[in-house]
Amino acid sequence: MGVALAVLNRVAASEVLDRFKLRKPVERGVYEATRSGFRTVAAAGRSFGAVQKLGKPARLPHRTEQGLFDITPTDEQQMMVEMLREFAAEQLRPVAADADTACAAPAEVLGAMNELGVSLVGVPEELGGAGSERSAVSGVLIAEALAHGDMGLAVACLAPAAVSTALTLWGDAGQQSTYLPAFTGDDVPAAALAVQEPHALFDPFALRTKAHRSGGGFVLNGVKALVPNAAKAELFVVAADLAGRGPVLFLVESSTPGLTVEADPGMGLRAASMGRLHLDDVTLPASALLGDENSYADCVRLSRLGWCALAIGTGQAVLDYVIPYVNDRVAFGEPISHRQGVAFSVADIAIELEGMRLVTYRAAGRAEQGKPFARETALARALCADKGMKIGLDGVQLLGGHGFVKEHPVERWYRDLRAVGLAEGVVLV
Repeated sequence: MGVALAVLNRVAASEVLDRFKLRKPVERGVYEATRSGFRTVAAAGRSFGAVQKLGKPARLPHRTEQGLFDITPTDEQQMMVEMLREFAAEQLRPVAADADTACAAPAEVLGAMNELGVSLVGVPEELGGAGSERSAVSGVLIAEALAHGDMGLAVACLAPAAVSTALTLWGDAGQQSTYLPAFTGDDVPAAALAVQEPHALFDPFALRTKAHRSGGGFVLNGVKALVPNAAKAELFVVAADLAGRGPVLFLVESSTPGLTVEADPGMGLRAASMGRLHLDDVTLPASALLGDENSYADCVRLSRLGWCALAIGTGQAVLDYVIPYVNDRVAFGEPISHRQGVAFSVADIAIELEGMRLVTYRAAGRAEQGKPFARETALARALCADKGMKIGLDGVQLLGGHGFVKEHPVERWYRDLRAVGLAEGVVLV
C-alpha cells in the first residue's frame, strides 16, 4: 500500500486542507491514484490496539530492487511532493522571515504539518503509520519539498519524524509500544534527534557525551547542540559514547532529572529554535538503549542524506528566485541575464543541483533496498556541502546589493545552506 496515498487519505479528512486551501489538489491526487489502481486506506480504519500487545518489533521491509537505476519519483511520490511543495510555498515561505527573526516556528505551522501526517511515512501500518516498505527516497523527497519553502521551518517540521523513524528502524517491541503511538495520533509530540556537540571539528564518531553502566541502567553526561525545538521537545534520541562499546543512541524523556535545555540560536536555521541539551548525571533504565552496534553508523548516514535533501530543496529555491530576477533586472539598457558572467553563473547552479540530486537519490535508493550505502552517502554529503554553500553564495552575488538585505530571502537561504556541511543528526530519512 503506497505511503503517499495513505498520507493523502489521512490528510483528506483533516480540516487543515480547508484552512490552507489544499483540498482540491489532495482530492485530485487521491482520485487519480485510485483510478490508476492504487489501494488506499482511511485513517479511521487504523487500529492502535495491537501496538500495546507487540510481541516483536515491527520493521518495514526493504524495497524490492527494480533492476534499473531510475531516479524518477513514482506517481505516488510525485503526488506527495506536489502537495508538500504547494504547502511550503503557501504556508512556509510567507512566514519564514518572521520565524527567522523570532527564532521560532509558528505553532500553527507545526500543527498543520502534524495534520498532514509527515511523521507517519516512516512508521509501519500495523503500528498506525502509513509505511508498507522502507522508503528513504520518500524521506528525501519530503525534506527537499519542504526546504523549497524554508530550510529552518523544514527542520522544525521534520524533527519529530526523525525520532519516529529511528524508533521504527531500531526500536525494540517495548520502545515501539511505549512511544510510537504518540507519533501516529492527532497530537504528535515535539521530539528531536540530538547528535551534534558544541565544539570545533566535531566528529560524530568521537563523541564527548559519555555514558556508563550503573545499577542495571546508564548514566549520561555531556552537552548536545543544534537540537531543534529543544525547549518544547518531550522526547530526545541522544547520541553518546558508551564505555566499552562506542557511540550508541539513547531514548531520553524531557522530564528526566539532570536534563536541562538552553536556547542556542545560530547564524542560520533560526526558525528551528535550536538549543543545547545539557546532560548532568542523567540516569536511564536499561530499556533506554536504542538499537544495536550498527544502528548509530546508519543513523549518521541517514541523517546526512536528510541534510543533502534540505540542501537540494533550498538550492532549488535559490535557482527559482534568481532566474526571474536576472531576467527582469535591467542594467545598461538590457537585462543582466544577457551578460555571460550572469548567465553562466545561473547555469552552474542548475548543473550542480542536478548532480546533487543524482548522488543523493542514488544513496537513498540503496539504503531503502538494504544495500551498503556508506560510500554513496559520503559522496552526496561532500558534494551537497560544497556546492550547496556555493549556490547560496552565487545567489547572493547575482542579486548584488539586494542579496545583502532581508527584503529578499536569498540571504537567509545562504545562511541556512552553511549548516549542511556542519550539522549532524537532527533529520533522518
